[in-house]
Amino acid sequence: MKTNKLLCLALALGLSACATATRGTNETVKVYASPEGAQIATSIGLTCNTSPCSLQVSRKQEFTVTVSKEGYKTQTVQVNTKVAPGGVAGMAGNVLIGGVIGVGVDSVSGATLDHSPNPVLVELVPNNPRNPKTPKGDLSEIKEKIAAKQRAQEEAVMRKSGGV
Repeated sequence: MKTNKLLCLALALGLSACATATRGTNETVKVYASPEGAQIATSIGLTCNTSPCSLQVSRKQEFTVTVSKEGYKTQTVQVNTKVAPGGVAGMAGNVLIGGVIGVGVDSVSGATLDHSPNPVLVELVPNNPRNPKTPKGDLSEIKEKIAAKQRAQEEAVMRKSGGV
């Protein structure tokens, strides 16, 4: 009898943090900067010398991304956190299976959160727009690819739910 209670307790604790188990506590934040050669730095100490740049960040960490290049105006973007649809599903799993312990673990770990914006898109503006050596940044192709991917994901959700 005592063994059964211990087994049940171990299972409850093991399954209690659904979002932490299914989504993890870190997220990849992608940064696209144009023109090429821009320096990318964050307020949490992560840097990149090329774009696109993939940063592994704790899901609960908010930060800023600063993009700079000689001849261009430096730009800074705030990256915040928000509760994600997948995080809500994990939290629902906690309520059904793990109870208060799972809710607490997921809240502390940040597993229910996503970063926004993600990806971060920065088009640098030249200090002197008339200088042909410093063309304006252009991420229109990247933006279209991201929009197409989002549309495809939305259509898949609609098909899955019987909406299309």
